[in-house]
Amino acid sequence: MSDLRITEAFLYMDYLRMSECIQISFAVCRIGIYTCFRALCCKGPPPARPEYDLVCIGLTGSGKTSLLSKLCSESPDSVVSTTGFSIKAVPFQNAILNVKELGGADNIRKYWSRYYQGSQGVIFVLDSASSEDDLETARNELHSALQHPQLCTLPFLILANHQDKPAARSVQEVKKYFELEPLARGKRWILQPCSLDDMDALKDSFSQLINLLEEKDHEAVRM
Repeated sequence: MSDLRITEAFLYMDYLRMSECIQISFAVCRIGIYTCFRALCCKGPPPARPEYDLVCIGLTGSGKTSLLSKLCSESPDSVVSTTGFSIKAVPFQNAILNVKELGGADNIRKYWSRYYQGSQGVIFVLDSASSEDDLETARNELHSALQHPQLCTLPFLILANHQDKPAARSVQEVKKYFELEPLARGKRWILQPCSLDDMDALKDSFSQLINLLEEKDHEAVRM
């Protein structure tokens, strides 16, 4: 009888150990399932994208409204030339650009500076296929903006638009004619060709501008 009781005792201990192993296995499984559930279903909100307030200027006909509307995936049929000013939130993967577009007519340009306050960057759009007179006017307006006290320290994105037209001037021609190298030396600026037919290049230009805006933010934090 004693041998039988000893055998039963060993069997009971084996049973307890097996039960304990099964309970531990179930606990590990529950923890694993819970962790997966949290990862898949209980993610917190994505980090907020930084927002930057920009001013967009250029002569009437330079294509400011069309470019911004295309970036916002708006129908080209709804594009109307800006007579006063308009504001668009242009979304990108790593930032949102709140762009204040100012009309480029003669009677409006003299009021541009009233809308510069609070800007963190500048978009200047020029028609690279325009007449010599209009190109001269655009150069004078860009020079004024680059030297304006509220804009002179800000990143500039200069877009040589309408590159798809036969009369379009190259980026090198625009850079030379606008005297950008001596005038903008020491400033943050980008000169890029663009057209509505090449949205990838346009988005890349804005990505470069966002990089400049982020760099300026980081410098402000270090100071």
